[in-house]
Amino acid sequence: MLIQVCVGSSCHLKGSPEIVELLQKAVSDYHLEDEVALAGSFCIGKCNRIGVTVQIDDDIHTGVKKESFKEFFEENVLKKIQIEGK
Repeated sequence: MLIQVCVGSSCHLKGSPEIVELLQKAVSDYHLEDEVALAGSFCIGKCNRIGVTVQIDDDIHTGVKKESFKEFFEENVLKKIQIEGK
């Protein structure tokens, strides 16, 4: 699974450094280093007014914030890995 976080100026101002840190910690905490690759990406082209844009494989998610990160990670990373692992 490839997770790309927009680090362009708009997302940077909306908290992409914090989202990157949260992703790194979550991947480590769940021991997913062999299943998840993290990367930065300049503008993914889906800017919005709230939060950061994150692309997981071919799916683009907008409005990711640190306050909702746990739910975002569980829904879009953990569940997907569990489904693929079956």
